[in-house]
Amino acid sequence: MRHLIDPMDLTVKEIDELLELADDIIENKEKYAKVCDGKKLATLFFEPSTRTRLSFEAAMMELGGNVLGFSSSDSSSSAKGESVSDTVKVVSCYADIIAMRHPKEGAPFLASLKSDSPIINAGDGGHNHPTQTLTDLLTIHREKGRLDNITIGFCGDLKFGRTVHSLVKALSRYENVNYIMISPVELEIPQYLKEEVFEKEGMTYQQVRTIDEVIDQLDILYMTRVQKERFFNEADYVRLKDTYILDMPKLKNAKEDLSILHPLPRVNEIAVEVDDDPRACYFRQALYGKYVRMALIMKMLGIAKPE
Repeated sequence: MRHLIDPMDLTVKEIDELLELADDIIENKEKYAKVCDGKKLATLFFEPSTRTRLSFEAAMMELGGNVLGFSSSDSSSSAKGESVSDTVKVVSCYADIIAMRHPKEGAPFLASLKSDSPIINAGDGGHNHPTQTLTDLLTIHREKGRLDNITIGFCGDLKFGRTVHSLVKALSRYENVNYIMISPVELEIPQYLKEEVFEKEGMTYQQVRTIDEVIDQLDILYMTRVQKERFFNEADYVRLKDTYILDMPKLKNAKEDLSILHPLPRVNEIAVEVDDDPRACYFRQALYGKYVRMALIMKMLGIAKPE
């Protein structure tokens, strides 16, 4: 039995195989309509979610499987004081695979030690979000045709954004990826990423304060929202939340084939006027999330690609 807690749990070969399978699902949806017949996915979401939870559920249903679970800790026995370990131990009696989101870092790992079914980390605090990373990788792969030889800019909340941390780590294993980190001082990437990824691997990166000074260099711009729920001080949130807003004037000097990504939800960090620009990929990105989760569910359940 295999769990997915961190994007680094997957080898480059395994990631490439998942993306290849997702590509085939996109091109041949009808072929996969019943491959999970009789299988059940449990979605244990102790923290609010729209895209991640619904894309997991849609993924399982489009594979012919069934879904059970909860979308809030208030509607589970954790509201009565039940431990995560006990909840997962019981749910693994009912489901073949579990997707779990929790506000506390490390909770899905703890759950994996007790579960009798594979655990997929669907986000744990500010730590990891491996299926969003797979979504991002599939989007880059579909939009650019490669995962190497790219210049990617990460903009906004780089300190608390788990999607940024996970994607940086995943891309670190591909060649000639140039990183430009765009944020205020207060929201720079954490020291552990600088030490454990960039410095350890001998990778170069830039830290800049504005989108304008680097927009013409980027193949990919990965926007993030300033997350109110990750702040301890509301005054800091109010002061920084509108610092970086992408609008059409900022795209004036961007490449024609720039790909704009965002894990969503968006607040106001991307102006609505950008949505109609062909370089805006974030809604396609959300769709790709369903397909890569379909591929992941199949792989973790040991279901072979149908002929």
